[in-house]
Amino acid sequence: MTLSNIFTMRLIGNKTHGDLAEIAISEFINQYMYDFKSIHVGKDLYRAKSKEEDITVENEVTNEKFPISLKAYGDGPLQLSTDKNFQMYPLLEKHGDLIDNAEEIKNLFNHVAFSCFSDINVLPLIYDEKKQRCNILVFDAELAKNSTVSIKKESEGSGRKHPVYRFFDKNNQYICEVRYGGANANALQRGLWTNTKNALPYFNSVTNGWIDYSHNHILVHLFSHALISSSKGHEIALAEIKQDILRLKQESGVHE
Repeated sequence: MTLSNIFTMRLIGNKTHGDLAEIAISEFINQYMYDFKSIHVGKDLYRAKSKEEDITVENEVTNEKFPISLKAYGDGPLQLSTDKNFQMYPLLEKHGDLIDNAEEIKNLFNHVAFSCFSDINVLPLIYDEKKQRCNILVFDAELAKNSTVSIKKESEGSGRKHPVYRFFDKNNQYICEVRYGGANANALQRGLWTNTKNALPYFNSVTNGWIDYSHNHILVHLFSHALISSSKGHEIALAEIKQDILRLKQESGVHE
């Protein structure tokens, strides 16, 4: 239901769903995940961030806090890290066009430039708009590190402006890639990327596979009316929505 509502926002604008997913997932955690609470910090310009972060989640039992970067992407290329300091690609270049020595690969992953592999905090909400289905796929970075047996430089092509270094396992199965990221590359041409279609063995599905979703046209109607109504009207509508959330909790057995 929540994912259907999130992807319905694509009817309003192609990029709208990504921003609204942040507040939706944060509220989902607060309402439905017992012993956890979440704060949306994505657009807080005054908050110092050590890494990409859209929401912060706290386990209220252990008091552990961890940041999550939400990505609402189509089924295909997925950015795992921006590599904002541009360290990964130059380091790989120093090792040549083909890296297939086990010790060399191990040393690369232990290098500070590749610390993002141990620090990936991306929660990808993946959608297939043609088939109207979605999935929450989490990249298994530890498995990716342990399975890499070769890293190959591939020239520009297939719509790419810059070369990439691609990581493969012993079966020549694609795992991920490091994109160029120089001064003349934009955010989509740099950093650590993978592909939800091509690297499926290296993802875990939080939703236990693909789930169908449908557009909630009433939600779009609600938004359009909410934007031209007063806070008093919003207050009345919110009270009704809270009652509906309470009903959903009772039906699903979620604890208060």
